[in-house]
Amino acid sequence: MKTTISVILFVSLFFGINSTPVAQILDSPRDKVFDQIHLQEKLPIPYAPVREADVVWEKRIWRIMDLRQKINHPFYYPEVPQKEWKNFMTVVMDAIREGTITAYDPSKDDHFLVPVTYQEIEKKYNKTDTVAIYDPENPQHILRYDVVKEDFRSSDVQRIEIKEDWFFDKQRSQMDVRILGICPVINLYDDDGNFFGLQEMFWIYFPEARPILAKSIVFNSKNGAEKRTYDEIFWKRIFGSYVYKEENVYDRKITDYASQMDALLEAERIKNELFEYEHDLWEF
Repeated sequence: MKTTISVILFVSLFFGINSTPVAQILDSPRDKVFDQIHLQEKLPIPYAPVREADVVWEKRIWRIMDLRQKINHPFYYPEVPQKEWKNFMTVVMDAIREGTITAYDPSKDDHFLVPVTYQEIEKKYNKTDTVAIYDPENPQHILRYDVVKEDFRSSDVQRIEIKEDWFFDKQRSQMDVRILGICPVINLYDDDGNFFGLQEMFWIYFPEARPILAKSIVFNSKNGAEKRTYDEIFWKRIFGSYVYKEENVYDRKITDYASQMDALLEAERIKNELFEYEHDLWEF
């Protein structure tokens, strides 16, 4: 009896092993000429330490990055994520869903005080619509109504707000800048697909997001072997932007007191002041 049971178990085990589908792939081929191990261990570029006593001048600036601008295209594309290449909004949304980045409510302020969950963001920006299903034999007759759900599209985010502090460090004798927060701005469309406005989605605290951005590849059209990341792009300031607000006693934006060409000139004036301050310190 024991011999019979042993034979049955052996036969079952033999056929069980050999019945594994041939199409099952346990390890996909390497889609490169070398193993990419550097990116997995990459860390954010460390900031130089700054003491309060060494900061002799400081100004807070808010900027807008327009992702339609050519220099900012690496933040906008690809619209559909690839294996190791995602656009900026996809990276941020994935990190918020995983809990590695915290999102903050933009309707209160930009001081990172009120966190919001991924579910709240998803509920707010995922769209649902009711579509009528008509009878193919009688186009005038409606058979039923179906609810169609449209998920959030990263391509609807075409602007990013940046909050940053510029300061002069007398210990290093250097003008420096630190990005504090980033806020995606989404395009709003009506039921007919017509654009009618913009809305801030959420703020993220940039120092918290840096470890994630340091492992996210940005497309480099000049040299594919140079793996740039979003953290490096922000660090090296390889993006285009314009100033829409500087800290002021009224807490108002440029558009609150200037318009059209005057607003552009005011933004340029603020930007030039940042560079002229350092230049004047070294003028002989």
